[in-house]
Amino acid sequence: MPDVLVASAEVRKLAGALGADPLAPVRAAIVAPGGYGKSTLLDELRRLLRDADVPVLSLGEALADETRRAVIVVDDAHRLPHDQMEFLVKVAVAEHARLMVAYRPWPRSPALAELAGLLERSAPPLLLEPLDRAGIAQRATALLGADPPAGLVDLLESQTGGVPRYVDRVLHALRDANAPFQVPRAAIAGFQPEFDRLDPGVHRLLLGKALSPGLPAETLTTLLGLDVDTACEVTGGARATGMLDGGGALLPVARLAITALSPGERKLLVQQQLVEAQRERGGPVLDLVRPLLGTGASGRSVAAGFEQAGDEALAESPELAGELYAAAIAAGTPAAAVAGRRAQAAAQAGDFDTALRLADGMLADAGEADRAHAANVAGTALAYRGLLGSSAELYRWSGSSFAVIGLIGTGHLTEAERLLAEHRHSGPPVLAASAAAQLAHGVHQSVRDGAGALATLTRASSMLEPVGRTELLPDTPAALAALVALHCGEFMVADLVLERAIDARMGGTLAARRHRLLQAWGAMLRGDTAAARAKLAEAGREPGTPELRDALMASALEVGIARRESDLGAVRNIWDQARELAVRHPVDLFSLLPLGELTVAATRLGAAGRLAPQLKEAGVLLGKLGNPPLWEATLRWHRMYAAVVGEHPDAAEPHAAALAAVADQHPYFAALATAARGWLDVLSGTIDPDRIESAARGLTEAGLRWDGPRLAGQAAIRTTDRRAMLRLLDCARALQGAEGAGRAPRAEAPAGTADALSEREREVAELVVAGVTYKEIGRRLFISAKTVEYHVARMRQRFSCESRDDLLEQLRVLVGPKPPS
Repeated sequence: MPDVLVASAEVRKLAGALGADPLAPVRAAIVAPGGYGKSTLLDELRRLLRDADVPVLSLGEALADETRRAVIVVDDAHRLPHDQMEFLVKVAVAEHARLMVAYRPWPRSPALAELAGLLERSAPPLLLEPLDRAGIAQRATALLGADPPAGLVDLLESQTGGVPRYVDRVLHALRDANAPFQVPRAAIAGFQPEFDRLDPGVHRLLLGKALSPGLPAETLTTLLGLDVDTACEVTGGARATGMLDGGGALLPVARLAITALSPGERKLLVQQQLVEAQRERGGPVLDLVRPLLGTGASGRSVAAGFEQAGDEALAESPELAGELYAAAIAAGTPAAAVAGRRAQAAAQAGDFDTALRLADGMLADAGEADRAHAANVAGTALAYRGLLGSSAELYRWSGSSFAVIGLIGTGHLTEAERLLAEHRHSGPPVLAASAAAQLAHGVHQSVRDGAGALATLTRASSMLEPVGRTELLPDTPAALAALVALHCGEFMVADLVLERAIDARMGGTLAARRHRLLQAWGAMLRGDTAAARAKLAEAGREPGTPELRDALMASALEVGIARRESDLGAVRNIWDQARELAVRHPVDLFSLLPLGELTVAATRLGAAGRLAPQLKEAGVLLGKLGNPPLWEATLRWHRMYAAVVGEHPDAAEPHAAALAAVADQHPYFAALATAARGWLDVLSGTIDPDRIESAARGLTEAGLRWDGPRLAGQAAIRTTDRRAMLRLLDCARALQGAEGAGRAPRAEAPAGTADALSEREREVAELVVAGVTYKEIGRRLFISAKTVEYHVARMRQRFSCESRDDLLEQLRVLVGPKPPS
């Protein structure tokens, strides 16, 4: 089949002018890289000229008879020897020159440059371009005899860039192979003659582009050790092949070909040279080194490249980092030199068995600095496995602030306070170290006074957000801040902190599951079981198998969601697994939420005593910490409610009394204490509808939107006063909202009451309603924007607002619209 080419308007104009005046002088240059159709164009020009009775000579014919008056047509002028180029220059200089010359932009000898200059004086050169989609489709139609499907045109365009030679090559191979829409092996094989003719430097540059497509040509030539002049020549030669697109990248079909047809040893040598050169100039090597995985490449430079690439991959892909460190050892790096980083990579990837094995070996044999790093890795692994006491011992030995968290979490308060007093961080005040110190202080505050703990922990979380994705943490500041928030009813704050941590990927993939589980827990407490299930499912989709700490929380969540949905069968199905996890997990301060939830479920299933040892341990733990209200109140609430479920008022009474004793320390505790007394009234049958309704509304306004309607509904069932029953049922319906909506409705706002907002909250509310930004509010009130956000979140949670618009509506009722001052 003849090549298909539609002559450009310039070419037709040129041929027409010669046809109208065969004796007219003409000088024309056709310039394009290889494969763009220069030879095909010259063939068509010859045909057009002969059809117009214009005599045409080849270069050989013109040299044989220099006296003949004809148009001399010359192809591949860039390959001509010097004497033939001199002849063409002589022809071009003549007054009545009739000369058409096609050549590549490289190589450009002085004689070719002189000839090009002479030709270009008469007219600009004809610069051939790749085919567009229409041109590709036309070429395919001519070859295949039918209109090509869109998928074929897409393949040809993406793989060949529209270079006519490669379009034809792939089309011929596809037709002969009758293959689906992919580049056939025959098309790849067709590149071999072109590669054989390449200048060695050009071939090496093209191979480098194939092996490292992300590097620009200028960087590649530097890495390949080429001086400026040689680099310019080689780059020009590469462009002249036609294998590069307009941006200098290797065409996909050419990349397939050169990687498939180049000997493996040659590819390996070029790759190693690129890696070594990049390391010497201090650049990243991950993309260069990755193709060497599995090749068996070895040697000092290769091993160093694998090691550096592992360091680069550690933050984004700890699994890949582990592979690279293993490859570095296989290539010659001493295992001890990368053991700490291998252990960290394994831990961040969730492979705690490998992490603990490597860390244990380092603790026995490594130097002091490496042993400290190994202790931190092992401490993190053990914390995720629920062994907080052992984790604390390792962190204490390494001198880490995380030891304080573990010691407090396991009841060793005096020792933790001694460490806090002694701890002096000797290194630079980097964000990670500062956040760890804040974290330790925040946890300590939570068991001493509780007042400032949430603010301290949220600050630590904000501090760690920019760098936290690379840190190996036993628990994140966001997770601990959320736990504190959930224990004191600050559900909106917990959700905000966790969402920011998820967006920042704090703690890497290792912590993502825990963050989502805590989000699910907050949704469950708010009565939004649909959202809780969705977050639990998201946590389940995180890579890897959950360790004991996360598995316990996930299992307790399933139990809690099923219980709130009154699905006793589901509770029973999950119970055995959940209890087994609770038995295996040592009781610590940060596992009280699942323990409390499972305590209620156990009573509901008639197995109240099955968790008695764990509850006893929890009591001892809290006692050693001085019974901190922030951590104790929620467990007391669960134990009181479990006793109510079991119809044991005597067992419920001590917990209700304990809640009453701390009611003045936080509005959330007050709501729990009032509701606990209400449940005791329900059990005794002495139901005061005013007190019950107040308690139920208090629970709902505190965020416990399932518990509030539950209390009102159960009181309505048990009262013997019909009017009280109807009133309490109406209250339960109002608090519960529409069935199946997945969440309770917004609680009724205390419209216009003077005590609905604190003085500071009222100041913030007035400015929010006026449309002032958080940053400007902070400036006016001399507080931080974060504190403003905290106040708004508290008001939104208190009024059970589902959106910012809902909150603004409520605040306008309370403070009225006020213009900004």
